Order: sequence, then C-alpha cells, then structure tokens
Amino acid sequence: MKVVNLKQAILQAWKERWSDYQWAINIKKFFPKGATWDILNLAETLLEQAMIGPSPNPLIMSYLKYAISSQSLDNFSKHLRVRSLANCIEENCNFMLSSCHGKAEECIGLCRALLNTLNWMLRAAAFYAEKLKELIDPAVGENQLIMCTERLEKLLNSSRNRALIHIARLEETASWANVEQTVIKLAEVLINVNNPQLRTRLEDCTSLVKGIPLMLSVHTEQLNKTTFPTIHAVIILEGTMNLTSEIQPLVEQLMMVKRMQRIPSPLFVLEIWKAC
Repeated sequence: MKVVNLKQAILQAWKERWSDYQWAINIKKFFPKGATWDILNLAETLLEQAMIGPSPNPLIMSYLKYAISSQSLDNFSKHLRVRSLANCIEENCNFMLSSCHGKAEECIGLCRALLNTLNWMLRAAAFYAEKLKELIDPAVGENQLIMCTERLEKLLNSSRNRALIHIARLEETASWANVEQTVIKLAEVLINVNNPQLRTRLEDCTSLVKGIPLMLSVHTEQLNKTTFPTIHAVIILEGTMNLTSEIQPLVEQLMMVKRMQRIPSPLFVLEIWKAC
C-alpha cells in the first residue's frame, strides 16, 4: 500500500466519522500481518493530515492517540512524531514573527495557542530530562532534549511571544498554573542532565518563563510619577471643557506635544492611558 492510499483511507475515515475503534479495525487490512502500524510512516501521515486547516483535527488526532495507547507504533516512530510536531511549531513561530494581524478574538486565540505550545514544550523537555537516567543510550534522549531546548529558546527569546503569553496568562489562569507546575518539575529533573551547557540553556528558559508575569511590573513610585504632564493637561482640559467637540483637534494637539517633547511612542501611549 502506498502512502497516497493511506492518506485516502484517512480522508475516508474522516468523511465517514469513524470512531477510533472502527479506525483500528479497518486500517489493519492495509498492513502485513505482525507488522507495526508505522511501516508506512502512519504516525507522521496522521499528524500531517491532522494539521491541515486552521486548527488540529480532533478526530484524526484521536486515531493517532489510539495507535500510541495500543502500542501499535514502535518507539522510534514516536520520536519522529515529536520531531515533526516540533518542526511544525518552529515554522508557525516564524510565521507569527513576520505577521500577526486579525480580529480581537483571533488574537486572543493566538495567545492561548502560544501558552499551550509553551506548556507542551516544557512537558516534553521535562519528560526527556527525567528519562535520561533510565535510557540505555542517553545520547538518544539528550538529542530529543536538545531539540526541545532549541524550540523553547526560539519561542521565549522573542519579547513579542512572551508578551502574547503574558496576555494568555491573564485570560487562562488554570493553564498558566499548569505551566508553573511544569517549570517546577523541569527544575527538579535537571539534575539528570549531565551536559552542563544544555542544563544552563534549560535553566535560562525556565528563568524566562518565570519572568513573564513580571514583564509589565514597575516600581510604584515610577507608576505614580507623571513623566510628561503636558499630555495630562491637554487631555484633562479637553475632557472637562470640550466634551462634545471633534476628536481630531485633540489628536493633532497630542501629536504636536509628542513631536516637540520627543516622547517615545510607547511612553506616549502609556501617558495617554494614565491620563484617562
């Protein structure tokens, strides 16, 4: 059976809404007796088909979950599946760095997706770090751990990504609590990592995660201090004297103050927010 026919079988299962049990019965006829299901890269093909569309296909993902739980896939194919998904995450991160436009609900969805991705990558890193002491060949587990670390660094080294995760943290407190628990577990199992450079990189990643809640925190005296009082005066005057006037003159006055005082755009927006 060719891979293209396997894809057709997956498509048929999706169209007819097979349950995972029906899938297991019907898919067996495509494989030689006694062979594992991954003889035709079933895990990779299922993952590829599940990722077609704006979000993972839950039905096809259930087929993959069933194949793993029933031990129909060999251990090597599981590593390939993790690698394929990690590569998919890396490509999505590259896309998000170049473009992030959409409706408000879509942006919140992006933040939540990044938070879930972070939690998944941290759990994967903790899993491989914990298994290092049990593996006969630690190099295999270390290679997987290096791969997870590289993806974590790519995700966390971007201040934009960390800011989006911070937004998701405020929206999804339960999910963030899971991230915090995973960070604690990862810190506990880092003792199994004999590679000092790799251990340091993972410690840096956990430090970045712990610093996400502090991204917007400032000293109280700085928060209460008015750096540019002219902005406050203009807004207060407009708000008390010209409630029904057009907004455009106020915008022009504020932009003139910004240019004359050479106020950086982030501070300019912050002062307007504080004045309101």
